[in-house]
Amino acid sequence: MNPSDTGEMNLIQHITELRIRIFRIALSIFVGMLICWGVSEHIFDIIRHPIAHYLPQGGLVFTGPLDKFIAHIKISFITGAMISAPFWLYQIWKFISPALYKNEKKFAAGFILFGTLQFALGILFCYFIVFPMAFKFLMTFGGDIDKPMITINSYLGFFTHTAILFGLTFQMPVIITFLGAMGVVSQAFLKKYRRYAIVSMTALSAVAAPPDAISMILLMVPLILMYELSVFLVGMFEKKSTQSEST
Repeated sequence: MNPSDTGEMNLIQHITELRIRIFRIALSIFVGMLICWGVSEHIFDIIRHPIAHYLPQGGLVFTGPLDKFIAHIKISFITGAMISAPFWLYQIWKFISPALYKNEKKFAAGFILFGTLQFALGILFCYFIVFPMAFKFLMTFGGDIDKPMITINSYLGFFTHTAILFGLTFQMPVIITFLGAMGVVSQAFLKKYRRYAIVSMTALSAVAAPPDAISMILLMVPLILMYELSVFLVGMFEKKSTQSEST
């Protein structure tokens, strides 16, 4: 067989494999969305809970006939994607794993699992720590004469943006440790540029966090802690690598 024909066949197989994986990912998210659609009212109650105490009627308002319906679709999609994450992450892993070396497969599998747990931990931190403190400050600022009328769209956008932001924040040790395991960065490099990293993280917190001092601090502190955890983990991998080479 002609080598070019073999290469063309491999390329076709690769594209076919990609299409299959994308279809399975989309299907898993769609199934998760359908499951969450059946309990979307209960999910919405959970999402509304951090701010419900500060709402005069205990609920959010909507200004368009489709607002509430679309909000439930968005909630179902986001939560459906989250509960189906183990399946579609596995599909991504199965697609990329043939291109990795043995040691890279070992690291990548662990970091996908660790990254999922870290993302969930970031969202939980946001829900139980950040939202109560931020809403207590924002909703009581300036006295209690003025009453809030918060729409579903604005609250859902705020909730989603902030939760995802903190979920991504908790990914820092995963990404940096993976780069350290691959030899891209070192503990010495991270320590050397720690000061610049802290300044950058402070600026990022000021831009990305909701526009109040409490939220900025609550984002900046985990960012710094995640950076320090990254320094520790990269150093731990370096020690393991040195020990294995010496033996």
